[in-house]
Amino acid sequence: MKCKYSFLSLLLSPFAYSQTTDPKPEDLEEVVVSASPLQRTLSELAQPATVLQGDQLRDKMQSTLGETLNGQPGVSSTNFGPGASRPIIRGLGDDRVRILQNGTSVLDVSNVSPDHAVAADVSQLRSIEVVRGPATLLYGPNAVGGVVNMIDDRIPDTRFEGTWPSGSFETRYGSVDDLFSNSGSVKWGKGPWAFYFDAFQRETNDISIPGFARSRRLRDLDPQPDEAYGTLPNSFSDTSGASLGGSYIWDRGYIGLAYSGMDSNYGTVAEEDVTIDMHQRRWELRGAFYEPSEWIKEINYKFSYSDYDHAEIEGGAVGTEFLIDGYNLRSELQHQPWHGFTGVFGFERQQNDFSALGDEAFLPTVENQVNSIFAFEEYKIRQFTLQFGARYDYQQNETATLDLDFNALSLSAGIVYEPNEDYAISYSMAYSQRPPTYIELLADGLHVATGTYEEGDASLGTESALSFDLSLRKKTGRITGSVSAFYYRFRDFISLQPTGSDFIDGGDLFPIFAYETSAAEFYGAEMEMKLHLLEPITAQQQSADRLDIVLRADYVSATDPDTNEALPRIAPFRCSLGLDYQKDHLSAQIEGQWVTDQDRTADYELPTAGYFMLNAGLSYDITLAQTRSTIFIKGVNLLDEEARQSTSFLKDVAPLAGRGMIVGIRTEF
Repeated sequence: MKCKYSFLSLLLSPFAYSQTTDPKPEDLEEVVVSASPLQRTLSELAQPATVLQGDQLRDKMQSTLGETLNGQPGVSSTNFGPGASRPIIRGLGDDRVRILQNGTSVLDVSNVSPDHAVAADVSQLRSIEVVRGPATLLYGPNAVGGVVNMIDDRIPDTRFEGTWPSGSFETRYGSVDDLFSNSGSVKWGKGPWAFYFDAFQRETNDISIPGFARSRRLRDLDPQPDEAYGTLPNSFSDTSGASLGGSYIWDRGYIGLAYSGMDSNYGTVAEEDVTIDMHQRRWELRGAFYEPSEWIKEINYKFSYSDYDHAEIEGGAVGTEFLIDGYNLRSELQHQPWHGFTGVFGFERQQNDFSALGDEAFLPTVENQVNSIFAFEEYKIRQFTLQFGARYDYQQNETATLDLDFNALSLSAGIVYEPNEDYAISYSMAYSQRPPTYIELLADGLHVATGTYEEGDASLGTESALSFDLSLRKKTGRITGSVSAFYYRFRDFISLQPTGSDFIDGGDLFPIFAYETSAAEFYGAEMEMKLHLLEPITAQQQSADRLDIVLRADYVSATDPDTNEALPRIAPFRCSLGLDYQKDHLSAQIEGQWVTDQDRTADYELPTAGYFMLNAGLSYDITLAQTRSTIFIKGVNLLDEEARQSTSFLKDVAPLAGRGMIVGIRTEF
């Protein structure tokens, strides 16, 4: 399959099609991104962003956050089996991508290790926002790669207008892993009071795979008499959760509270007798005051508290238990326009107590605190919008024997130029400092779930980066989409590197990985375009046919510029071409995804073969009285291709699932 780069010339040329009609702008203008402190639309941001919501989110939905977002421009995943997967943005993952839930930290340990799941479920989300690039530094130095903000309706911020409760429920079944899931939500209220409740439950068995679990290269290097074939051992999962929230809403503000819980038990895939039993309980408080004074436009505040634990169970016994409880407080003040400036000032505090317990604990007990102040200002001059941001963080890590403190300063600037209503060109640059995490500083021991021995370095200093981003967006017409290019240069880049040595435990060998610093250089590009073959739907023609060709592609290169050696676990060039059709109540999609070979690898890392994957979907809407039901069927990996992700620690022992079908029904009332 070849990607049709001729689409690029169509995007760049405003005369590619004569504008004889007044087509509806693409979703680029319809979605407000709350990850921006000034609530801007996608085209008004200096950095590129992606928003999944509505039917598009449900079509892409997987059991984990990482796999749900995998394939979006610039986004891949850690893919530690079906139970755990965290997003990677532009080759940057772990603590360089901040994951938020309604604007505050999820507060789990998914950044400690790739086998740890994100403690939030995607089935109850209203939208997922992915903001790529360094301008996300308003959310901390650990957001140099980007921000993922998961948004739900658990705390209503507008009054409930209906007479009867509204909501939805959905049931899904998947053939490749015997998936069976149920989820539902309901909203109700009266006067200034609004309430929300949701619940979900999802079970899967070991997934079916198209061949051997171990890759051909690994089997050649390390032949074994018994090879898993056709099924990926220990890849089951069992997850459930529920939440309840409510708000009091008045004309000039609101205040709301929500409580949620999530339990998950899943296999780690890396070790056939190791499972993870995870529990999280979370409180959220949010509110806002609108125009409380002449010079203040809005004050909003967010507070979340999380009590999280998970146990890594080996052969029925607990090997290591991870505990973290803490809170995240964030408050923002948006001032009224002043001499052309519009902006936000804010304060953020995050505190958590982390413990790893058990004979195989590889981290000490740590108390972590981060106090931050930040500011963002915007100034508009005719067709130009200038954006400036700054943030200061003071981080403390305290153990029984160590007190490690760090200061970090982050600065960003951007410009958005809109020559006409069709186009927007943006450029941003940033300087950031990132303190090392307590994992990078203090790890020392065997991590059973990943099958490695990890060594930290308490002498690590602050990591710094200089970043540049350039984007072109076309918002209306027959061709819509965006093209972005980026360049990051890191000093003292911290990464987990194989040492070439092994740790012996009871006769078993475990490779030793150590956190080390080096220079690092990341550059690449991403694109997403739609060619509207039929006239776009207008407000007066909601039932008009729609037929779109959708093209996505991305590439990232990550090297140590001093040695010209590749950094580990980087995604290769990826490209997808799809056809999206809608006529009245019927929708259909077909998409081909091409991933090239990844031959540029780090030491002790095997190359990864490329693959072509074909997916298709069909859905039909049925409206009865006040309810809308959608029956859907989706075919995944229809060619039964053996596919492995080069970004995964487990790429040589755990391929992606083979051919499968997902069927379900969703009803909204």
